[in-house]
Amino acid sequence: MRTQVAIVGAGPAGLLLGALLAKSGIANVIIEQRSADYVLGRIRAGVLEQTTVDLLDAAGVAARAHREGLPHDGIDLCFGGERHRIDLHALTGKRVMVYGQTEVTRDLMEARAAAGLPTIYEAEDVQVHGFDGAQPHVSYRRDGVEQRIEADFIAGCDGFHGVCRASVPVAAITLHERVYPFGWLGLLADVPPLHHELIYVSHERGFALCSQRSHSRSRYYLQCALDDRVERWSDDAFWDELKRRLPAATAAELTTGASLEKSIAPLRSFVAEPMRFGRLFLAGDAAHIVPPTGAKGLNLAASDVGFLWQAFDEHYRGSASGLDGYSDRALHRVWKAERFSWWLTSLMHRFPDGGTFGARMQQAELEYLVSSRAAMTALAENYVGLPMV
Repeated sequence: MRTQVAIVGAGPAGLLLGALLAKSGIANVIIEQRSADYVLGRIRAGVLEQTTVDLLDAAGVAARAHREGLPHDGIDLCFGGERHRIDLHALTGKRVMVYGQTEVTRDLMEARAAAGLPTIYEAEDVQVHGFDGAQPHVSYRRDGVEQRIEADFIAGCDGFHGVCRASVPVAAITLHERVYPFGWLGLLADVPPLHHELIYVSHERGFALCSQRSHSRSRYYLQCALDDRVERWSDDAFWDELKRRLPAATAAELTTGASLEKSIAPLRSFVAEPMRFGRLFLAGDAAHIVPPTGAKGLNLAASDVGFLWQAFDEHYRGSASGLDGYSDRALHRVWKAERFSWWLTSLMHRFPDGGTFGARMQQAELEYLVSSRAAMTALAENYVGLPMV
């Protein structure tokens, strides 16, 4: 098989890139190691920046998001038993949309299938070859038969544990990483959200986040130890701990119910640079990871894809400058989002080695933040998403 761009990974990054390339008339094939049901079953966050919504619009897949997504004009920061609203729209003129990543993936998958664009699921032993030369290709095995896709370029959208970044020579790549000494215990339930906007909680017992997926489905998180286990947490234990971290009046408004899913996710900050290696381009989690505190993971993947789509479009129109500048352009935005996610994580969580000094510094920072329009504006600008430049 021959195509112009071979995309490894059928998560939202790979699917969005495929949709945008197709809009530009650029042939592409997506190769995915997992089944379509597995990809669709992954539970992820769902706070979308306007730039992400704009890219979904450009791909022609945003109609359901506009119908069912929940625009949010602000967030609440809760500390010291009190809640403080950060008015994102008043401070920046922008808002975010709450729409689950699972739903974004579903929309992209259905649009790709309807358009008859090729996606190969359950591809075994996927490997990338020749990206340091003029004839890259992707090999894989399907139903016991070895297959090969030749392409002009390979886009590595296969996540943190994927084969694309792992295939780059060690000497050609620099990795930056910080692993945080805690995780997030998440619970999904079909109960009305506690509040119509997100509530971020800083508490002596640890961080908490009250989020949502729709008017009837809620997602809640608790900071937990890295060695914690989901099996240790009954639904009742989760709800009781969440109530302890909320102000009494807010906790009294909480609707509880049976969990649909519970999981624990570790937190890390990670960047691989550069993001281009000959004819191989990394995008999304293959190139960087952010702690979920700042809601930047999916949005960074989307902006990578936006830059890469523009670069491929320019290439096939006769200009190489876009591809040559892709890595620097993407990393310029990546590092700013990494900084914001690291800062918000450091501000809102309890660190095992922080001591009383660390706790008081967090308190002073939070008190300053909610009393300064300049500080609130800086938070709001980053939260709604910095421009793609």
